[in-house]
Amino acid sequence: MRILVAAAASSVVLLPFAAQAEGVLNIFNWGEYTNPDLIKKFEETYDVKVTITDYDSNDTALAKVRQGGTDFDIVVPSSTFMQIWIDEGLLLETRPDQMENFKNVDPRWVDVAFDPDRHYSVPWQWGTTGVLVDTSVYSGDPNTSAIFLDPPEELVGKINVYPEMGDVIDLAVHYFGGESCTADMEVLRKVRDKLVEAKPKWVAMDYASIEKYVQGDYAAGISWSGASLRVRLEADRFVHGYPKEGYPIWMDNVAVLKDAPNAENAKLFQNFIMDPENAAMISAYARYANGIVGSAPYMPADMQDAPEINVPAEFLDMGSFTPACPPEVTELYTKIWTDVLK
Repeated sequence: MRILVAAAASSVVLLPFAAQAEGVLNIFNWGEYTNPDLIKKFEETYDVKVTITDYDSNDTALAKVRQGGTDFDIVVPSSTFMQIWIDEGLLLETRPDQMENFKNVDPRWVDVAFDPDRHYSVPWQWGTTGVLVDTSVYSGDPNTSAIFLDPPEELVGKINVYPEMGDVIDLAVHYFGGESCTADMEVLRKVRDKLVEAKPKWVAMDYASIEKYVQGDYAAGISWSGASLRVRLEADRFVHGYPKEGYPIWMDNVAVLKDAPNAENAKLFQNFIMDPENAAMISAYARYANGIVGSAPYMPADMQDAPEINVPAEFLDMGSFTPACPPEVTELYTKIWTDVLK
């Protein structure tokens, strides 16, 4: 991957545009994912009033925007959904690669498969999907998807699983030695049978709150890395496990809608969050890595060496960036997921 440094002419155009910004900006983002202090700083710096509307899943966001008439300017799709948004013509090609602050993007997040050379989106936050385990309940190895697929007796009836088809099936596919987006029917039959068998051993399929874990309602579950960090900071008996069979790496990205009523302010926001200090504010709130070089010095001290954010060396090679699956594979996964939800 290569850094595409913005041309000097682009910076000249951007700076006076930024100084003259005013009006409003409507952001459509995941719930509890946007730092109010970041928004306040943006509003005060550019005299732009920001409104935020929450959603709980990629599917929810996509369905809402497809309906039209939302007046949203910005959306934050995950990497596995970006290609859908682009292919359906829902996003404006804002050319972040030509913006002033693009030089700060970590090289690994520049020429990404879901948005080559970043013509549409900029990094928001990235993380891993693993498992969260209460070590006071279970003291065995947490680094396996067996935690929710073949749970030890201590955890049966105390497991929460995110209602996220992609994450759950991807973990299960790796558990059986498959690759992300596999169409291998032998592997997928094993995945389907195991998930249906395991579900009665779970207590919930929910976007679990920190309190559910801290209070002991849940002793284990599928968890995103930043969520695991927030739980551990409240109760240090919890540990984030990196499944040795394989686990997903993902990134959420800030993009501008094709029919955004405030497209210029949305572009300004894209550039704004590529500033290292501002990117650190994003991470400080939701507790995920941000993909911007130079943000580390501004990050909270408790994130500097956090194992949930800084993947330990022994687990690095076990993770893989989840691609957007072809429609025919998504159809197979949807059939499996329908059986799981019955």
